[in-house]
This record gives sequence, C-alpha cells and structure tokens, in this order.
Amino acid sequence: MSINRGEPEVLLTPAEVASMFRVDPKTVTRWAKAGKLSSIRTLGGHRRYRESEVHTLLENSGMIIPEEDLPFYKEKHPDA
Repeated sequence: MSINRGEPEVLLTPAEVASMFRVDPKTVTRWAKAGKLSSIRTLGGHRRYRESEVHTLLENSGMIIPEEDLPFYKEKHPDA
C-alpha cells in the first residue's frame, strides 16, 4: 500500500455515504463490517470512508445517483 503525501484524501461520514446510496447509516456500517467497504476510524472511534472507494462502489453497483438528488452531500462538498 502506498502512502499519498499529496492532497489529503476526502473522507465521508456514514450519513454522507448513506445519502449517496439512499440507505440507512447503519447499513453502511454493516457493509464495512462485512468487508464490502473499508473504513478508517477516527481517534474518537467513529468510522470514515474514502470518497474514492465510495464512488467506485457506486459505479460498480449501478447506483449512480445524479448530484442534484444529493442535497446533503452537495452541502458538505460544494466542489463535488
């Protein structure tokens, strides 16, 4: 595994990932526990997900959702 010393990787909360897939945040946590999606733990023990990995999972699942249907995600990430 290589270490990226360039731009910091964007990390998403379970709620942000859930809004992208239109599922409950607990479902996202179950996916992480099952190995479908890897997570990073914050110092406080909260899960965060790599944006790049989430987008890959979206593409592979055929669940691409138009950005205009993701108001929560767009509010958090205006550059997206």
